[in-house]
Amino acid sequence: MARRSLRLRLFFAFAIVLVALLLARSLWLAALGNALIHNDGPAKADIAVVLAGEYLGYRMETAACLVRDGFVPAVLVSGPGSFYGQHESDLAIPFAVRHGYPAQWFIAFPHEAMSTREEAVVVLEELRRRNVHGFLLVTSDYHTARAQRIFRAAERAMGGGPSFRMVAAADKYFTPASWWRNRQGQKTVFFEWCKTFATFLGM
Repeated sequence: MARRSLRLRLFFAFAIVLVALLLARSLWLAALGNALIHNDGPAKADIAVVLAGEYLGYRMETAACLVRDGFVPAVLVSGPGSFYGQHESDLAIPFAVRHGYPAQWFIAFPHEAMSTREEAVVVLEELRRRNVHGFLLVTSDYHTARAQRIFRAAERAMGGGPSFRMVAAADKYFTPASWWRNRQGQKTVFFEWCKTFATFLGM
């Protein structure tokens, strides 16, 4: 009898927790989205850097606006070579030019990095070569927190590096308060959290 009573209490406790989670789902789902974001906002810097991996142009337009608004004199466009024999920077810069931004604002930086971690190393080495003391790191808002941690870790491994601020580019499909309402937003959050856990595990 006592065992049956315990099972009933556990069942009701589980049911209450489940109902509470369902009623508050918009709060904790939004928290999951917000936890992916680290946005310092723009400030004066030597250069902006656009990370690769976003194909709709939001990162490029955000970076271009930093030049237009006088925060930086130029943008270093990261470009891995995995696009039908072309580097991403060779496609991203013409995109920005077609949208009205001067080509001289952008510096193509082709490389062969295959992950944000590898990208951080080659970008930081290039910035060191250019004697950059401070930069703005532009990436999609859902990618900012992970990118910030990766670049900090890369700088520590290299014995230091330039100061930087994260600048978030909005994404068409990801909104922290409602990402779960569309399939692309669901995929974005799922994959970004998978990559976040992989980073924590050193993978």
